[in-house]
Amino acid sequence: MNFNYICRIIPVLLIGLATACALGSCKKKDMSMKMNEPRNIRGVISYKRSFGDLNPKHLKIAQAIGVPPIASREEAEQMKANLRHIASNELYAVDSLTHSIPYLIPGAASLLDTIGTNFLDSLQAKGLNPNRVIVTSVLRTRNDVKRLRRRNINASANSSHCYGTTFDISWKRFEKVEDEDGRPMQDVNADTLKMVLSEVLRDLRKAESCYIKYELK
Repeated sequence: MNFNYICRIIPVLLIGLATACALGSCKKKDMSMKMNEPRNIRGVISYKRSFGDLNPKHLKIAQAIGVPPIASREEAEQMKANLRHIASNELYAVDSLTHSIPYLIPGAASLLDTIGTNFLDSLQAKGLNPNRVIVTSVLRTRNDVKRLRRRNINASANSSHCYGTTFDISWKRFEKVEDEDGRPMQDVNADTLKMVLSEVLRDLRKAESCYIKYELK
């Protein structure tokens, strides 16, 4: 490594940073609230009709492209080479998972990335402040399904969640994205966010990228 070269470049970086700070101090920081300017929000006519893909349809694809059902979380650890770990990031938030573990097959993980990206892009295009979708359930082991069926009537004994191809996204809760500069952001109503999300999912379903089931409980 050329130490003399490093010594020459460091003062240039320091001068640049000092100049930027000096210029920044002359401008008053904007702390006014960033308001929503909603436009072109239509949603879908019926959530039930638009997103009515039942478990057999999900299951058929899951069995064809997913991992074999996993009995326990210990067994899941041995399958990680075929799965992608998911965690909260700039595209989506992962909820506290009580009946699933944060793994998906790569194709399903890519779909989740696409949903998160398209949702944020749609909010911006429609004049709404950014929010992330919240993932509430991912890969379920057989043990997870048994426990979940005791409290959730939507949980199937032979769920596509067991194959790493399926994930749940909340349509009631979203995570507000705070402004990088600390500027206050006006909240977006959950019903409005649900409408925008429905448009995103409708388009992906029309493109045959996914199957979707709208669940009430």
